[in-house]
Amino acid sequence: MLSIGAPVAALVLLSALIHASWNAIIKSDADRLLSFGVVMLVGAVMGLAAVPFTQTPALDAWPWLIGSVVIHVFYYFFLLRAYAHGDLSHVYPIARGIAPLLVAVIAGRFVGEQLALREVLGLLLVSSGVVGLAFARGLPRAGEGRALIYAVLTGISIAGYTVVDGMGARASGSALGYIAWLNVLEGPWIFVLAVFRRRGATIPYLRQYWWRGTVGGVIATIGYGIAIWALSVSPMAHVTALRETSSLFGALIGAYILKESLGIRRVLAAAIMVSGLLMMNLRFS
Repeated sequence: MLSIGAPVAALVLLSALIHASWNAIIKSDADRLLSFGVVMLVGAVMGLAAVPFTQTPALDAWPWLIGSVVIHVFYYFFLLRAYAHGDLSHVYPIARGIAPLLVAVIAGRFVGEQLALREVLGLLLVSSGVVGLAFARGLPRAGEGRALIYAVLTGISIAGYTVVDGMGARASGSALGYIAWLNVLEGPWIFVLAVFRRRGATIPYLRQYWWRGTVGGVIATIGYGIAIWALSVSPMAHVTALRETSSLFGALIGAYILKESLGIRRVLAAAIMVSGLLMMNLRFS
């Protein structure tokens, strides 16, 4: 039976909270593309600063690094489009709920990380609870179809880069080195695109809102760095399922900060998700 240690679990929960927080920053910004660009540029700067102090990833890790950058480009596009058409508390849980099941299937098939029956049932509860957070208001209403499609595509890309980064970090010989180079390689491109698309709006935006992207970039880089490290030392399905508590954090942030609706159904969905996590990670004698 696979397991994840308590210290790793605590760090992954922190990563989940961080992930929901920077997604809320992006969602609430007046110009999501520029905000996202600054977030990624700050990550690239942090990666460059870390490179001299980390081990260069082994040669076997570089195909995974390149693959991750490509998948992340699709992820960023789908995520931005999803946020353009839907609420954070609707879009975010759908995207995050799909990923654990896909990661479990891929990791079981290609990495040999087979789950016990209890862990599979727990994983199903986690994903059901996460998706339940999104559909607590009922089935998608008119005008929400595009948000749903982009959220599903975002979830597929999340599963893709999760497995790729887990394998890459394990092959690298240094998870920290892999994290640093991943930020360097993927960081500048969204900002370059934002400058090209926004042109004259870039400088005025940076003068007024530079701090939003900077804060988002720092916490996003730290949060995903924790996740990659956890994927390098723990079973991928467990890490991914635990990290999807970010959906609960996202729903709470959406409700109490962005003033989106919560309701009893989302509370019940959260309870289902937590019960699934307990089933996956607690050992019974």
